[in-house]
Amino acid sequence: MKIICKLILATMLMFSHSLLAADMPDDSDALKGVTKGKVVFDINAGKAKKLSLYLMVIKQTVDDLVRQKVEPDVILAFRGKSVRMISKNREQVEMTEHESLDKISAQIAELQRMGVRMEACSVATRLLKVKNDSLLDGIKPVGNTFVSLTGYQAQGYANIPIY
Repeated sequence: MKIICKLILATMLMFSHSLLAADMPDDSDALKGVTKGKVVFDINAGKAKKLSLYLMVIKQTVDDLVRQKVEPDVILAFRGKSVRMISKNREQVEMTEHESLDKISAQIAELQRMGVRMEACSVATRLLKVKNDSLLDGIKPVGNTFVSLTGYQAQGYANIPIY
């Protein structure tokens, strides 16, 4: 009996997922002829809750590209105060934001598993006294994100600001 119930539940879940996907609006007009979604997110969010919200939307964006059969090529470029929230050192962030920092750390790890690349501006880390070796694993320090954003845009990446 348990096996039958599990099979029925699994079938219902698969069917409901198909219905939900069918009901979701798509981006077919904008994605006509697009096979690769090259995007760099210019991230300068100063509050942990706001950054966590945007990381959730970025994950949804990657998922939506995949759902619509577009290969995501996504880069997160952290600069400004956002570099404080991608550091293992939490001394410069208010204790009330530490729970959000835990969430951000998990979100970043999840996005990295999905193939999203990440970098942090060394100008910002230097000005805000965040040591580059304290950055969360997998986040690459670069000399200057303004320079890297310029390069990515010249390579055809869409530049999406997150402030």
